[in-house]
Amino acid sequence: MLISTLAFACMNTTVKYLSNFSAFQIVLFRSVGSLFFTFGFLLKNKISLAGNNKKLLILRGVVGVTSMSLFFMATKYLPIGSAVSLRYLAPIFAAIFAVFLLKEKIKLIQWFFFALAFAGVLVLKGFDKEVSGYGLLLIFISAIFSGFVYIILSKIGKSEHPVVVVNYFMIISTLVGLFGSINNWVMPIGKEWLLLGILGVFGYFGQVYMTKAFQMASTSQVAPLKYIEVVFTLLFGTFIFGEVYTFWSLLGIALIVGGLILNIRYKEKNKA
Repeated sequence: MLISTLAFACMNTTVKYLSNFSAFQIVLFRSVGSLFFTFGFLLKNKISLAGNNKKLLILRGVVGVTSMSLFFMATKYLPIGSAVSLRYLAPIFAAIFAVFLLKEKIKLIQWFFFALAFAGVLVLKGFDKEVSGYGLLLIFISAIFSGFVYIILSKIGKSEHPVVVVNYFMIISTLVGLFGSINNWVMPIGKEWLLLGILGVFGYFGQVYMTKAFQMASTSQVAPLKYIEVVFTLLFGTFIFGEVYTFWSLLGIALIVGGLILNIRYKEKNKA
């Protein structure tokens, strides 16, 4: 999980560095880079590219690329550490969707943990004047769509191979990125080609090692470590971009991450 979080943090930092490119162009390179691995894996292991439930697979891809595009857009307006921590509101929206769509129940204590995370958003926006309202709106909508992805994945269940699901996501993202960047294409120069090329590599290995971590240990042990991505990204933002995080922004991030970790711990404890 540490390798996974470091890979995702490197991807987030690279996206921030490439802020002169449109979000769609970044989506394109991010997706093409991952397709190289997903296509290779499926062909090598003779797994059908088509999958079984095409409608859900396509829906997962459309919702996923919407969330990813909005996140990349938001990084242009927010410190990268704040953007990443705010995107982690997705599990809250997933839980709310699950109540209405999957008929799941949420305990009162879980609503308290969610309220704690939302309080972090209010602290972040209310007291940190560096946080852009437009950037906050973009990342908020991104988190909502990301939460919906969890519901779709739950509906897909084990009927599809995980790499088939990711492959659909990357194909749809490539198409959206290609058409979205046609009128806003910026020709990469020098090392920008390398940085755009490794986006997909970071993203792919982040996904692979996250999956391996959940296969090797219990969710209660592994899931909280996912939020170390915020720490890595904060450090990169500080030392690479010279971003300054005030007391209020750090407090807001701590409330968001803390509320979500407490929810994970509670769910796993009650499963046992």
